[in-house]
Amino acid sequence: MNTQSDLTWVPPDGVQLRKAGVQFDAIRVDGEEGRDVADRLARMTGGDPGPIVETATGKRGVYFLVPVGSTSHRAWPDGVTRFIAGPGHVSFIPVPALNGLTWPLSWRYRPTTPDRLVHTHLLCTVLHSQG
Repeated sequence: MNTQSDLTWVPPDGVQLRKAGVQFDAIRVDGEEGRDVADRLARMTGGDPGPIVETATGKRGVYFLVPVGSTSHRAWPDGVTRFIAGPGHVSFIPVPALNGLTWPLSWRYRPTTPDRLVHTHLLCTVLHSQG
């Protein structure tokens, strides 16, 4: 695992919002379905699916951090929310620190390297196979 200084987009403490389209975009899937998809990706990738954030309140969203621009030109199933940037549109993605108090956010799967993100095509395939 890299140190906090290697992962410059991860806040040193607490929770911060990151603008989509800079370091990454995100796909959010709510509830148990999101957690199931995250765990399935982990099994398929030997335990390193890329960084995945989960929330403990509200819709209990699960945020899959994916490469910038990789969510377009794909057919996403109902219930998926894309966090992207574009003309006249800005999205913000919540990111918790690696340690300390970050509730209600936490890492379901922590980032391992600065450039390792969730593989978008694999995520899309898994979401379409859920059912």
